[in-house]
Amino acid sequence: MKKIALILGSSKGIGKSIYEELKKINIKIYNPKRSELDTSNIKQVENYLLKIKSVDYLILNTGGPPKKNFFEIKKSDWLKYYNQLFLGFVIILQKLKIKNNGYIFLISSHTIKNPESDLVLSNSYRVAISSVFKTVSHLYATKRINCINIAPGPIKTNRLKNLVKDLKKFEKTLPMRRAGDPKEIGKFIKSVIVENIKNLNGVTINFDGGISKNIF
Repeated sequence: MKKIALILGSSKGIGKSIYEELKKINIKIYNPKRSELDTSNIKQVENYLLKIKSVDYLILNTGGPPKKNFFEIKKSDWLKYYNQLFLGFVIILQKLKIKNNGYIFLISSHTIKNPESDLVLSNSYRVAISSVFKTVSHLYATKRINCINIAPGPIKTNRLKNLVKDLKKFEKTLPMRRAGDPKEIGKFIKSVIVENIKNLNGVTINFDGGISKNIF
């Protein structure tokens, strides 16, 4: 029987690259469009989970909020991204069965360790879901289900192009003088699954080309 994967936010960027890589192995993939599964719409999340009962591999991924000064953020922004980046993921983790020996990958952000002042919405809720993810990793471990938090730094996606004014100039400020390629994250996830790497659990992997200055 084929293994099953559910990939959220797979229409572009990092999510699309993960989808393209996992297509290369012999598994069945659910990759719902935003119109089918938008984690900011909790009712839609709950309805979607009525259609799919269990998977072997779950990739929790979604786009991030726009840059905003803290004092410009409206109540509606807080509520929307609370659902999109936190509550929607929590409900999926609670209600979707992950089969024994499976994997859950959370695509968060390097800002969980290096908060940026104009990305406070992203910082706040990605830290919150990372905390929940770390906690549940211990619960899943008894079933040999691995929880891996991937925290990307600057990755060459449309989101990065929207966040910085001059991409080439920005890349020169990075330790490796380049932004990451989203394919690298897709290949990493594929290799973990294919090679059945099982001793990575509850970890956060900084996929940031060395931009983080934290030791842990």
